[in-house]
Amino acid sequence: MVKLLPLHWILLGLLFACGSAGENAKEESEEIGMAFESIDLAKVTAVSISGSENAYTFQVTISSPDLGCNQYADWWEVIDMEGNLVYRRILAHSHVNEQPFTRSGGQVQISAGTKVYIRAHMNNSGYGINIFRGSVSDGFNAFELSSDFAKNLESEQPLPSGCAF
Repeated sequence: MVKLLPLHWILLGLLFACGSAGENAKEESEEIGMAFESIDLAKVTAVSISGSENAYTFQVTISSPDLGCNQYADWWEVIDMEGNLVYRRILAHSHVNEQPFTRSGGQVQISAGTKVYIRAHMNNSGYGINIFRGSVSDGFNAFELSSDFAKNLESEQPLPSGCAF
């Protein structure tokens, strides 16, 4: 004789199976959205520091989807953990045929132990999420930061005055 499971156990099992698939689909959808969100954004891929306290030079390597003056990385910046602008390096032209590219800037006036973010900005899509975080004394590591963090800095001087090419 075959023993049948009560209908409520079968329905409960199906509910859990569907809920799990729905959660996985939602997670995959969010990952795909994050990937598409970062396609047209500049990424900081390396950082090196030289100099001395309150007079550091930062060498920042950026990978960006530059197409010309209509789409290019227009600056990189150093901001403190609260979102205050410490230093901004304006990029005067696109880097269509030079990817990734490295540009130095300074004097960055911070102490060796001050933790900061280093991020890049695109003229048409805003801040990238792939940044570096750390301090001169502890080093810098790749990090993901919301593109909305301290977004108000997009209107703070200095700002680019144009694009040469």
